[in-house]
Amino acid sequence: MFKTITLLKRRAGLSREAFIDYYETHHARIGEKYLRGRATRYVRRYLETVPDPRTGVTVEPDHDVATEVWYADRAAFEATMAVLLQPEAQAEIVADEEKLFDRDRMVFLLVDERESAL
Repeated sequence: MFKTITLLKRRAGLSREAFIDYYETHHARIGEKYLRGRATRYVRRYLETVPDPRTGVTVEPDHDVATEVWYADRAAFEATMAVLLQPEAQAEIVADEEKLFDRDRMVFLLVDERESAL
């Protein structure tokens, strides 16, 4: 398996609830459109801070969601990126991202995953 994680911060002025609602009802549909038949799994993990058990202080997180996408292999990932980088796809994706995210704070990661047997 080959996996990517994208860390995303919501646009200023957008509540957490409105952010999640828009992502799930609009932006995720765009992701599904381009990932269907190319990726094997697409998951959004919404992050919520809790008070630090040592200090009781809650800090605003750097990101609001970790988006994970699994591919069969690197070739499938690269083929998907080729589709996503096409001008028509980019226009649709970026236009929607501007409604939802602070695009300057996006972080794109490739994952080398290791798992422990418990």
